Amino acid sequence: MITTSNILTQPIEYLKGVGPQRADLLKKELGLFTYGDLLHHFPYRHIDKTKVLKISALTGGVEFAQVQGVLSYKEVIGEKAGKRLVAYLRDDTGVIELIWFKGSTWIEKMLKEGYVYTVFGRIGFFMGNPQIVHPEIELKSSEDNGIKNLLEPVYSTTEKLKARGLGGKQIGKLVQSLLALITPRDLPENLPESVLTKGRLVSRYEAYCQIHFPKSQIESNQAIRRLKFEELFVAQIRLALTKSERHRHSKGVIFNKVGDLFNSFYKDHLPFELTGAQKRVIKEVRVDCASGHQMNRLLQGDVGSGKTVVALLAMLLAIDNGFQACMMAPTEILAQQHLQSIQNLLKDMPVGVRLLTGSTKAAERKRILKDLVEGEVHILIGTHAIIEEVVQFQNLGLAIVDEQHRFGVAQRARLWKKAAIPPHVLVMTATPIPRTLAMTAFGDLDYSVMDELPPGRQPIKTVHRYDDHRAKVMDFIKDEIKTGRQAYIIFPLIEESDKLDYESLMQGYENVKAFFPEPRYWISMVHGRQTPDVKENNMQRFVTGDTHIMVSTTVIEVGVNVPNATVMVIESAEKFGLSQLHQLRGRVGRGAEKSYCVLMTSVKLSNDARERIKIMTSTNSGFEIAEKDLALRGPGDIEGTRQSGALPLRLADLVKDKGILEAAKNYAETIVESDPDLDSAENLRLKYYLMSLKGKTPWSRIS
Repeated sequence: MITTSNILTQPIEYLKGVGPQRADLLKKELGLFTYGDLLHHFPYRHIDKTKVLKISALTGGVEFAQVQGVLSYKEVIGEKAGKRLVAYLRDDTGVIELIWFKGSTWIEKMLKEGYVYTVFGRIGFFMGNPQIVHPEIELKSSEDNGIKNLLEPVYSTTEKLKARGLGGKQIGKLVQSLLALITPRDLPENLPESVLTKGRLVSRYEAYCQIHFPKSQIESNQAIRRLKFEELFVAQIRLALTKSERHRHSKGVIFNKVGDLFNSFYKDHLPFELTGAQKRVIKEVRVDCASGHQMNRLLQGDVGSGKTVVALLAMLLAIDNGFQACMMAPTEILAQQHLQSIQNLLKDMPVGVRLLTGSTKAAERKRILKDLVEGEVHILIGTHAIIEEVVQFQNLGLAIVDEQHRFGVAQRARLWKKAAIPPHVLVMTATPIPRTLAMTAFGDLDYSVMDELPPGRQPIKTVHRYDDHRAKVMDFIKDEIKTGRQAYIIFPLIEESDKLDYESLMQGYENVKAFFPEPRYWISMVHGRQTPDVKENNMQRFVTGDTHIMVSTTVIEVGVNVPNATVMVIESAEKFGLSQLHQLRGRVGRGAEKSYCVLMTSVKLSNDARERIKIMTSTNSGFEIAEKDLALRGPGDIEGTRQSGALPLRLADLVKDKGILEAAKNYAETIVESDPDLDSAENLRLKYYLMSLKGKTPWSRIS
C-alpha cells in the first residue's frame, strides 16, 4: 500500500502502465527512476487545441493546427508497403489532405463522407497544398462544438522509447495516472505565506498539476512562473544562509589599524591616482578585515582595471597589523610578473617580498622557508608550491588568489589551513562574470566589482579583417614597430591537434617570418609544448623588447603585461569564444599609447561567429561581453568560476528569467536578514524543506 508521505519516492515500475521492462527503458533513456522523477519530467511545450483555424489560414509559419470541416472524399491508394488512405476535409475557405500510412483499413471503415470532423496535426505542404499525415480525427457530435478546451503537453522521448510504445503521448498518459494518485499532502507548500502573497504565486500542488495539464495559457504561465521562482529562491536562500552564517560565526584576525606602510605607500609611492572603483574596493576590504569575522571576498575586475594595486594595499594593511600575506597565481609567468610589479611599486620600502615556484632552486627554497617561519618574509608570491605541507608561515593573515578558477576548491582550502585562525581571503578574477551568474554562483561571497580603467589608458580599437587583407594588416604592424612598438600574433592551437584543421602555429610562424624577415625584425614564439625554461626565455625577450613580435597560442591569455605592445592580431578569431577574445585583447592597451586588436577570419562565417565578431568590435566592456556571451551560450557548466557543475535548474533560465532571479534574491535576503535561523512560525516550513534537501546542494564554499 502506498502512503501519501512516500508516494513520490516509489519506483517507477509500480505506476500503472509501466511495469519492469518499460521501467528499465525509462531509467536508461530518460533517467526516470521514481514517481517524483516522472513528475519533474516537464513538457517542453503545449499544443493549443483550443483554437480552430480556417484551412486558408494554414501557411508555412503554422506548425500544428486544428481545423474543422466536412469529410468530402476518401480513397485507399497503392498496395502492400505503398498502401495509404487519403481523405479530403473541406471548410468554407479551402481543402486539406489527410493521409494515413498505418491502420488505413480500419480508419477507412470508421470515416464517413459528408460528416463534420475536428482534425488536429502537424501541417505539411505538398505541391503548395496543405496536408496532415496521421492526424488526430474526431467526429463532431451534436452536443459540443468539437473543440477540446485543452493545451496538450508535448514530452521529450527517444526513438527506443517510441519503439516500445512510450512516445510523448504515452508519457503524458503516465503523468495523468500519476497526478490522479497525488494529493496536496504529497506536495506540501515550502514557501512562506508572505512570499506567496507578495509574489502572487499559485500553490505548489497547483503548479505541478498545471504545468503538465493546464486548462489555459494563463494557468500554464502561472505554473511555470511559480516553479521557476521556487528553483531560484531555494538557490538564493541557501546562499544567503551560508553568507549570514559566515558573517555571524566565522572568526577572523582583526586588522584594526591603517599603519605606516599603507599610508606611506598611498601618499608617496603610488605612481598614479586610484580610480573610484579601486578606492571603493579598498574600503570594503578594510571594513571586512576589521570586523572580527573572516573576509571572503570575490574581486572581479575587467582586464587592466588595476586589481594588483588593490591586492598590494590589502597586503600592506595585513603587514601593518603584524601579519604576513601571500598571493597565489596559476602559472610561473604570472607569479613572476606579480613579483616584478610589486617589487617595482615597493622599491625603497622595508617590505620583504619573495617568490616561491616549482622551479625555485633548493638552496633558495630552504632560505625562503626559514625566513617565512621567522617572519622575515612579509609577502610570499608563488604558484601551487605555496600550498605544499613544508611551507609554514609565522603569522599568515591574508591570502590572495589570482585567477581563482584555475585552482580547485581543495587546493584553496589547503592555503586557508596555514594559520590557526583562517586568514582573510581575497579571490580575484579578470574573467567578467555576468551579474545573473554572479548572483547565483557566488551569492555566498561578498562581491566587489572594478569596472573603471586607470587614468591615461585609452580604449582599444577593435577591427575585423578577412584573410585576404592580411598584407595590409602586416604593413600596419610594420608601421607600429617603426614607432618603437611591439605586437602579438595569436593562433588558436598548435600542430599536435590532429582533430581540427586550423592553420597550425608552426605554419603561422613561417608565414609571419616571410612578412618580417630577420635581422630587421625579431620574433619570439611561445606555445604549450615548450619546456618552462624555453617558454620563459622567449617571453622575457619580448617583455624586455629584444623581439618585436610574439607569435603564440593562448598561453599568453591571462596576466602577461607588456605596456609597449600595441597590436594584438588574433588569427582564426571565429574559433574563439567571446570571453577568450576579450582576455586576449586585454594584453594590449596596458600603456598610454593607442592600441589595436585585429580579428582575422576566413570569409565564410557562421551566424554565431559573425555575432561574436560584431559584439567584439562594438564594445570594450568585459561585463557587457559577458552578458552577451551568457545569452549566446547559456550558463552551461559554471566553471571554471566555481567548479561545481552545471546549475541545477530544470526550468529557470538565467538570461530570460533575470526578473524572477532578482525578485527571488530580494525575498531570500530579506527573510535571512530578519530571521537568520528560519525559526519563526512562518519560515518553519521553508526550514524543514531545506533540511530535507540537505546534501543535495552543489555549491561549495570558497573557504
